[in-house]
Amino acid sequence: MVSQHAVVSQQSRPPAPLAPEALAESLKPFGQSTMLPRAAYVDPAVFEWEQRHFFGGGWMCVGRSEAVANPGDQRAELAGAGSVLLTRDDDGVLRAFANTCRHRGHELLPCGGTASQGVIICPYHAWTYGLNGELRAAAGFKNRPGFRAEQWGLIELPVAEWNGLVFADGSGKAAPLDDALATLGELIAGYEMSRLVVAGTHEYDAAANWKILTENYHECYHCPSIHPELCRVSPPKSGENYQLPGTWVGGTMDLRDGMSTMSLDGASHSLPLRGLDEQGLRTVLYVNVFPNVLISLHPDYVMVHRLTPLAADRTKIECTWAFAPEATARPGFDPSYAIDFWDITNRQDWAACESVQRGLSSPHAVPGPLSPAEDAVYEYVTMIARGYLGQPVWNYGGSPRPS
Repeated sequence: MVSQHAVVSQQSRPPAPLAPEALAESLKPFGQSTMLPRAAYVDPAVFEWEQRHFFGGGWMCVGRSEAVANPGDQRAELAGAGSVLLTRDDDGVLRAFANTCRHRGHELLPCGGTASQGVIICPYHAWTYGLNGELRAAAGFKNRPGFRAEQWGLIELPVAEWNGLVFADGSGKAAPLDDALATLGELIAGYEMSRLVVAGTHEYDAAANWKILTENYHECYHCPSIHPELCRVSPPKSGENYQLPGTWVGGTMDLRDGMSTMSLDGASHSLPLRGLDEQGLRTVLYVNVFPNVLISLHPDYVMVHRLTPLAADRTKIECTWAFAPEATARPGFDPSYAIDFWDITNRQDWAACESVQRGLSSPHAVPGPLSPAEDAVYEYVTMIARGYLGQPVWNYGGSPRPS
């Protein structure tokens, strides 16, 4: 196999194709700043830059650990401008490779495709690799002068498992994921995400830019207008946002008195997560791990949205709901109380975000100011703006973010 370090330039990331003065408006102090420039949401050139430098240039969530739980499991996922092949080798080690055969570049698996076998076989000319990426067989090349199989292993990428999620680094040079998420890991440790069992999955296709979806996630300023179900179980002005270092943004909301969780009637039909204290049982956490994961942590379940940008105005969203294993093992367990609530809320959000996308497509759209209730949006926007300017995102940390 070949390390990605050998094929990735060590030069710093170039700035995005956006006017620096427009980004300067976004980086002004909170209360004086504006949203990102219109082009950030509609320009294909900006989207292409993001694919290479945000999604292909550092840690990106590419799935869940259970998708490649056993030796021989293989799964391919989009990752920036290309795709990544995840495998679990014979020793149980998770590996990630560029999803491209070293012969003619054919995908080893189609994106979203899976396999379970002891080798990786390219479907085009049957070049065969071990689960560790080493080339095992190449028809017609045996004993060929000058051909050395050890030179033609798969391109390996850094990969990490974090709280049951799998992240791959397309650049091969990002800071360790645990460093970037250290403060978040401590904050959510009581939810024991790696222990939970997924009991429901929905996929959505939203006609909106991935950043619009994330910005919407970071504020409840809109909740009284479009989320009557959510407002019945949680006061839209409750909670607070965190001011902690790392490549993430997040905050909390409180449950109303008499409500046990986020559901249509506020009742839980599961069991409380065993690691939570009294405050955790009355609070819902909302966290965005840059660039593409939204984690909603409830007293009795954890919902994860994984965003996969497909175009400047289109994003695929995979949504999973995970519960305590002792809850899912109970006879008659039904996760629909959580899934139905969030399916309604999700669809309300996607409709609003798609309308924002259509509105920003107007040449007359101008970046607007942020309300006092949109401080987490400010945190997110400034992270994006710094990245557009070529400044570190994955290595950012060490002190609270500017406010």
